[in-house]
Amino acid sequence: RHVADFQLSIASVTEGSSSDCLAQDLNLQAQKLAERLKCDAVVSEISAGPGTVNFTINRELLARTVLQQVLKDGSEYGVKSELFSTVPRQKAVIEFSSPNIAKKFHIGHLRSTIVGNFIANLKVALGHEVIRINYLGDWGMQFGLLAVGFQRFGNKDKLKSSPLQHLFEVYVQINKAAEDENTKKLAKDFFRKLEEHDEQPLSLWKQFRDFSIEEYIRIYKRLGVHFDEYSGESFYQEKSQEVLKMLEDKGLLQKTVKGTGIVDLSEKKDLSSFSTVMHSDGTSLYITRQFLIISFRDLAAAIDRMNKHSWDTMIYVTDKSQSNHFQHLFQILKLMGYDWAERCQHVSFGLVQGMKTRRGEVIFLEDVLNEVRSRMLQNMASAKTTKEIEDPMDTAEKVGLAALIIQDFRGLLSSDYQFSWDRALQSHGDTGVFLQYTHARLHSLEQMHGNEQLTDVNVACLQEPSAISVLQHLLRYDEVLYRSSQDLQPKHIVSYLLTL
Repeated sequence: RHVADFQLSIASVTEGSSSDCLAQDLNLQAQKLAERLKCDAVVSEISAGPGTVNFTINRELLARTVLQQVLKDGSEYGVKSELFSTVPRQKAVIEFSSPNIAKKFHIGHLRSTIVGNFIANLKVALGHEVIRINYLGDWGMQFGLLAVGFQRFGNKDKLKSSPLQHLFEVYVQINKAAEDENTKKLAKDFFRKLEEHDEQPLSLWKQFRDFSIEEYIRIYKRLGVHFDEYSGESFYQEKSQEVLKMLEDKGLLQKTVKGTGIVDLSEKKDLSSFSTVMHSDGTSLYITRQFLIISFRDLAAAIDRMNKHSWDTMIYVTDKSQSNHFQHLFQILKLMGYDWAERCQHVSFGLVQGMKTRRGEVIFLEDVLNEVRSRMLQNMASAKTTKEIEDPMDTAEKVGLAALIIQDFRGLLSSDYQFSWDRALQSHGDTGVFLQYTHARLHSLEQMHGNEQLTDVNVACLQEPSAISVLQHLLRYDEVLYRSSQDLQPKHIVSYLLTL
């Protein structure tokens, strides 16, 4: 049964509410209007339905228009749509991934990495300038503890060859001994020297950081992710003192009875809503994003990025447990007189449960990548349809990663979901594996029939319902892109591709 391409509801253009009109009257009005309207080169059929006027587009014109646009725009199809003609090109700073050195790379960091990368790629595709920032947890008392641990349990060769794993192992070992008063004192002394820029502690800390970043770059490359800047809490040690002075000068910093520094965020200035920014001993707070506490470093970082990049929008990609943190951060920036805080945005995501490797809990990103590749290789080996390929390891990793990303992107980002390896790696159904296989088959068809550039198409061959359905779907691509660009949700594009 043919369904019209467009429908006009008579009730929507009739004065008064639709309940004032009998269905019979609406049907009659639809019939009369349909008889008065004439077909033209664009509309090939006009008919009346139950209270509606139905329009069918000229099928040959539809096929010719869509395919000519696809051939003309190539890989930029959809991006050059009129929908984007009034959207100004902007500079966007996007902070994502942001793991803590020497601590496990939990699943939230993985989600932040792939979601942030999606947003960055989408904005670049739409012609915006993007600066990708990885804001590392690279400062704080834990580095004093880590240094003491490295002196006791560390190995320089292991630090060079596998820094993330070795530092994590050292950190776990020294934490077991952290109750010892002497260990605590040594850790405090090391970190104090680090803050005073003592050459020897600074050199060791720099090794921890530099080797870790080198390994992160290698692992991110496997994911197809890169960063323009590796920043971190350490960058803003001195600038955070400038922020403290600004808060004091503007009269925003208040002290509680216990001496804790707070900023009043309430409208009535009655402290019904406030944010803690400073310990009672006068030190700023370090590992603050896990709590409803704002670090001077986060304020300093936001201000510094505006001074450095003059961005139009800044986006932070983290899990939804940090929503209040960013709400407070943006409020304090605004109170400090930075109106651009209104152009800061927090893109939050839900929790993933159940993601484990065969060896147990996910500790490092590389564990996930290796698990994806291993399971996909196993699936490929057992599948009867798998052809011989040059590099099965590389293919398994790429297909497996697509599976992981598509499963993550199918729903609303803010939703929690239960992860399943079996479901993610299925070769049929709405999965990343099926999408990759479909993509490979289309490439195979191109190779079979030649890859030369088409200049004309015989649209008379594309009149059957299935062909028209594909053409209509292609026609909607710019709307899907536009929707994703507005709410930064990948599910619109994923749903479009799976339907296609």
